[in-house]
This record gives sequence, C-alpha cells and structure tokens, in this order.
Amino acid sequence: MAAPDLPVALVTGAARGIGLATARWFLANGYRVVLLDVDEATLAASEQALRHEGVSAELAIAVPADVSHPQQVDAAVQRTVDHFGRIDALVNNAGVAVFKPIGETSFHEWRTVMATNLDGAFLMTQAVAPVMLEEGGGAVVNIASISGLRASTLRVAYGTSKAALIHLTKQQAVEYGNAGIRVNAIAPGPVETAMAAAVHTPAIRADYHDTIPLARYGSEEEIANAIGFLCSPQASYINGQVLAVDGGFDAAGVGLPTLRRTPSV
Repeated sequence: MAAPDLPVALVTGAARGIGLATARWFLANGYRVVLLDVDEATLAASEQALRHEGVSAELAIAVPADVSHPQQVDAAVQRTVDHFGRIDALVNNAGVAVFKPIGETSFHEWRTVMATNLDGAFLMTQAVAPVMLEEGGGAVVNIASISGLRASTLRVAYGTSKAALIHLTKQQAVEYGNAGIRVNAIAPGPVETAMAAAVHTPAIRADYHDTIPLARYGSEEEIANAIGFLCSPQASYINGQVLAVDGGFDAAGVGLPTLRRTPSV
C-alpha cells in the first residue's frame, strides 16, 4: 500500500507520448499519478501496461475526461481527490493540432484547438488550485510549444493557442504564486512522438535536423525530465518562466544551416 503522504501528480494527455513519459517520470521519482486523457481506449491500454509493470492502483489510476468540458474537469479532479486525497503537481499536457493554411482553417477547427490547448489548461488549473492550497501549495507546468515562441506556416490555430498558453502561464504565476503555487511552461521543439511521425515528412525532418543546433529531435523522456524538474523542490524559486526544450532551435533563429555544417570551435 502506498503511503498516503506521497505527493500526487495529475497529468493530462497522458495516454501516450510526452504525457505518458511524464507519468512514468513521476512514478520513478516517488509520486502517485493520475493519468487523464480523452482517448479512453488508449488510456486503458496504457493503464494496463503499467499494471503489467507492477504499478498498482495505489500508485496510479487512469481517468477519462475531456479537459475542454468544465463538468468533466471538475469530476476528474474530484475523483483524484477521492482516490488520493491531494494534488501536488499538475501537468497540462493535453493538446490537439490542425495544420492548415490560415484561409483553409475553419472556425470550428480554430475553436477545437483553442478549447483543448488553452481552455483546458485554464479549467484544469482553476479546478486543481484549491486542492493544492489545502496542502500549502504545489506546482503547475503547462506544455506550450516552440510554435508559441516563433511563428511557422500552417500553425495559425496551434501556434496561437500555444502563444496564448504562454501568457496564461505568466498570469497564473503572478496570481497563484502569491498563494504558494508555482506555474511554469515547457516549450518543446520537435520531439519523436507519434504525432511527429505522422505529419513530418522526410523533407521536414531533414529541415529540422539542419536547423536545430543539436541536429536531432528530442525524446519524450527528455521533455519529461524538464517537466519533472519544474515540479520538483529543486525548482522552488522558478515561477512564471518558459523553458524551451528544443535543442537550441529557438536560439538559432534564422541561422543558415549551410554555414553551420562545418562547426567551428
């Protein structure tokens, strides 16, 4: 039986990818975990995989919910409290993307992206904050994107939602920080995820490798490590910040790959 005083992390979009890797990080570092996702089938499969690995319901549970629906958010948070009694870390990772030119992006697609990527983080944090304050505080990490820091083609909805999420992070940090809840954001660059595999053609992958100073995609585990750090006591004085975990992509700006193919030291 897990000790009731072990910290609890709630991770949205946890059925796969960065969210699942983050849940595993928390489990490996002494947390109990709630995995939340709208994809019930994949979520159930991930929960079953954890059970096969020896992770009991005293350490991790899966909760199906759509973060863009207030009632489902409230019910998921209540289920977390009923099961574990506390929430110490919240990772707002749930996200969707539509990659289309501006003129071809429908209002419905625009709103779908905003509802999950922006509204979801607003609703989840608003619902979780009172629970955190009962234990004296906590940490929230919003998963933004490098697309929220620099514009790119076909990302009018996705990039704008992530840029707005970055500002929401700062608003939350200012207000909740006064009460003892730290809020920060991670802005991942290209990461080896199922989504990237589906939408990044060989030509796109080659472009990223040429543009990123580390000349590779990041791993889900590398993003999870950064998220875990920001939730940990080691980050106790970090609040309202955006950490780009991108291999130097944002720092490179418009650097010409041709001039970097032969590095100078």
